[in-house]
Amino acid sequence: MKESANTELNEILNQFPGMILWTEDSGPPSFLDIENVIDVTGYTTSEINNLKDGWQTLIYTEDLLSYRKLLGEFEKSLDQNLLEFEYRITRKDDSIVHLSEKIQAIRDSDGKILKRFGLIMNVTNYKEELESLKTKTEELESLNYSKDNFISTLSHDLRAPFTSILGFSEIILNETSLPEKDKAEYVKFIYDSSNNQLQLVNHLFDWSQIQTGRVKFEIQRLHAQTIAYNCVSYLTGFAMRKNINISVKISDSFHIDADERLATKLFMNLISNAIKYSFENGSVEVNGNIYNDDFIEFVVKDKGVGISEANHVKIFNIAKLFSTEGTKGEKGSGLGLTLSKQIVEKHGGNLWFYSTEGKDSEFHFTLPAATSYILLVLQDKEKLDELEKELNKNFPNLKVLKTENAFEAMEIISAKSPSLIIIEHNLPLMDGLHLISSAREKLKQIKIPFIVFINSESEDLIKSYQEINVKILKQKPSITENLKDKIEMLLYS
Repeated sequence: MKESANTELNEILNQFPGMILWTEDSGPPSFLDIENVIDVTGYTTSEINNLKDGWQTLIYTEDLLSYRKLLGEFEKSLDQNLLEFEYRITRKDDSIVHLSEKIQAIRDSDGKILKRFGLIMNVTNYKEELESLKTKTEELESLNYSKDNFISTLSHDLRAPFTSILGFSEIILNETSLPEKDKAEYVKFIYDSSNNQLQLVNHLFDWSQIQTGRVKFEIQRLHAQTIAYNCVSYLTGFAMRKNINISVKISDSFHIDADERLATKLFMNLISNAIKYSFENGSVEVNGNIYNDDFIEFVVKDKGVGISEANHVKIFNIAKLFSTEGTKGEKGSGLGLTLSKQIVEKHGGNLWFYSTEGKDSEFHFTLPAATSYILLVLQDKEKLDELEKELNKNFPNLKVLKTENAFEAMEIISAKSPSLIIIEHNLPLMDGLHLISSAREKLKQIKIPFIVFINSESEDLIKSYQEINVKILKQKPSITENLKDKIEMLLYS
């Protein structure tokens, strides 16, 4: 009868993995649910009983002392019948498991323990979730604290300039005899302060849109060099006032998958910062390199005031809203770098910097590399398919597009902006020279390199292609070492 009852109890307990029930009259505990013991500890009951200290051998070293202390006090007590505590054990596979144990004692009239029952539960998942929740709570509290500080600082930064703006405006309005020189100085102050406030409000708007997930995020294939040049063009006046030379060294073949507005704001923020903190007659470099198969790395470098070691930790910290004056007293919102980091991370990239006080700063960021296309334009379909196959074999990271006529090629060029176009001169209706001319006219800001196959010894024809800087091949349209070298030079140089 007792054996039947134990079997039924085992079947019930085994419906609750991670729960162990034991009893003890005298000697080692008797486990009532064999499968659960193995599930929790990795050991069989006989293996546990054969260990030097039985169950206590499994207890994590740091918890064993408190475990023994609690058990000792419980056994010495004359009226305590229930003990609840938590500890860790080391499983057979050396992993750590968190357990919660309840011990119920039956005592005689003198308080001596006659029998004990124990219920052990695996609470590892609960502990991990609790720890995760604790971490998230701490992160949220830190974020909330940071935002409180940010709002407090922001409120001050939004209010502070208006006292001066209103004061200077009042002087200009009321002092009719104010010298023109003073008036111009006051107007310039009002203009600069208002411009800084507008920049701060714009940054704040974009930051809040990204924070709340309300930003319209439209990924498209973008020509990285064009974005950089557009930003430099916009900032030319700012750079000229400090006689700062800006150089852009980004391969014409580099394309990124990004939101155009946000990517432009990112480049604009970092380049304008570089100008702001550069010394007069200095230089700013904007470079691009292949980071890995998925990302392109961009670097904006200046030779200016740099950032002190103490201020390194304040960069990108919304709670600090850190900003210093530029080399000619230019003001900043302190929000630009934080916004830039969020833009980069929104695209799955990273933003970091190196800086030496009094010497230079360089900000690095990565953006997703767009698929690079090679467009083939050959009228011989067999040769077209053959060259496509060979290109796929030799350049697996590039996607090959192909067409047999120049008019369809123009549509592909407009839609995909290929990194390289390989054509033959003798195309129907439009020869190679006309195709190149039309493509360059259509995409004026993008310098797509061309390779052309020609079957003519005409010096005039060869000269025509050389004058427009097009690589010429006289052999048949197929992969040769010469063609591979030219492709690698045009794409990766």
